[in-house]
Amino acid sequence: MPALFCFYFYILLLQRRRRKIIFVLRMKTGFDNKKYLKIQSEQIKKRIEQFGDKLYLEFGGKLFDDNHASRVLPGFQPDSKLQMLLQLRDEAEVLIVISSLDIEKNKVRGDLGITYDEDVLRLRSEFENVGLFVSSVVITHYNGQASADAYRARLERLGIKVYYHYTIDGYPNNVALIDSDEGFGKNDYVETTRPLVVVTAPGPGSGKMAVCLSQLYHEHKRGVKAGYAKFETFPVWNLPLKHPVNIAYEAATADLNDVNMIDPFHLEAYGTIASSYNRDIEIFPVLNALFEGIYGDSPYKSPTDMGVNMIGSCISDEDVCCNAAREEIIRRYYHALCNLALKGNNEQEVNKISLILKQAKLTTEYRRTTVAARERKELSGVATAAIELQDGTIITSRTSSLLGPSAALIVNATKHLAGIPHEIKLIPEEMIEPIQKTKVEYLHGHNPRLHSDEVLVAISLLSNTNDYCRQALDQLPKLNGCQVHSTVMLSEVDQKIFKKLGVGLTCDPVKKIGE
Repeated sequence: MPALFCFYFYILLLQRRRRKIIFVLRMKTGFDNKKYLKIQSEQIKKRIEQFGDKLYLEFGGKLFDDNHASRVLPGFQPDSKLQMLLQLRDEAEVLIVISSLDIEKNKVRGDLGITYDEDVLRLRSEFENVGLFVSSVVITHYNGQASADAYRARLERLGIKVYYHYTIDGYPNNVALIDSDEGFGKNDYVETTRPLVVVTAPGPGSGKMAVCLSQLYHEHKRGVKAGYAKFETFPVWNLPLKHPVNIAYEAATADLNDVNMIDPFHLEAYGTIASSYNRDIEIFPVLNALFEGIYGDSPYKSPTDMGVNMIGSCISDEDVCCNAAREEIIRRYYHALCNLALKGNNEQEVNKISLILKQAKLTTEYRRTTVAARERKELSGVATAAIELQDGTIITSRTSSLLGPSAALIVNATKHLAGIPHEIKLIPEEMIEPIQKTKVEYLHGHNPRLHSDEVLVAISLLSNTNDYCRQALDQLPKLNGCQVHSTVMLSEVDQKIFKKLGVGLTCDPVKKIGE
């Protein structure tokens, strides 16, 4: 039943898509997205001109669906980087990189639940659908793996060009070997035709930087003037090291053990402070040596010099972004706590984010919904939830015999926004009971309470004849950007509904009885 209800709800959301976009534009923002699209593309063009013939641009993070950036920089659109590239579409081509190691172990993207090898095909399709040219796929860390060979054959059957880049002993420290015919020279030369080559991947550790450097080696051998630059959204180099936006990035990468650091090379070269992180700083001396071997002289004096990120110059309201970043730090903390409760294998991540909270002088009480939900729980003695609406109003809910806290919260919030009296029941009890019977008796579920999707479908079915239901549904777009806290971990169904509504969700690491 949840799957059927989700299908109807997707239709409902599509019907209201236009109204949702209108509302988002009215939300309070702290980031000038229009300015960003303009000056970021200009900066990339300047970098292409700096090198002459070709620029290999390593893209860190996500080219689209960059929800972290949109959370900490309200106004940043999740597909902003993609939109920026579309302004350069006639000059750009895309290389997608995947590691043989990730193919071998069927590595899965946590946010999408699909393997990296499937995500390569998804990315290619997404890029081509918006008019970007995807020229090929590069399989890195290749050492004769049968799974990589099978994957290459699969891609070639689809008409996709595929190249191998091999494992190099001692990479990245053995510069003499790397910068030779036995190092980068062993790799396939990836044929490219455009001045901007965007190198991206399904996730970290795919070998994007090595692909860029290998191409520089091969281009130099062919007399082509090619350069390298890096587009890493976070940390923001021209924001202070302990700025909430940069601290939020550190919380987001706590599982990778990334640490924000002052760029010492930049400080020494220019006498100015720039924010960077440990991996870029640790690898820069090696990169510098490789650049000198390829170019004869390094074009960069610091890791910061390699970047082309203009995000920090497009913050229009710092207070808005700081508050959003603090919310994100707390959200990451709760997410790590819930993972620990479910899987028990990320204690180090939890400890690191706990330390980050202290450094940011934050407690979970900063999140108003946390305080409100817990206060309601103390009064009711059952699982509760709270939402902070765009105007700062806090709405709470509690578990009942009919509805879980998340379903009840959506009902309460939409009724409030529509001005519907609290005593009005949107869904008659006699309609809920048959649904519960189906869930428990026929579908053998353990929880008779309605999930969020089931409640929304029930309200949508009633909206043709019930004005209150229609008015409540019309308020759904106004939940975009709101914050919610639950005193229990919600079901996957409820989590997905909040995500689709654009709601920032946190949960106490307490398992829900009956799930």
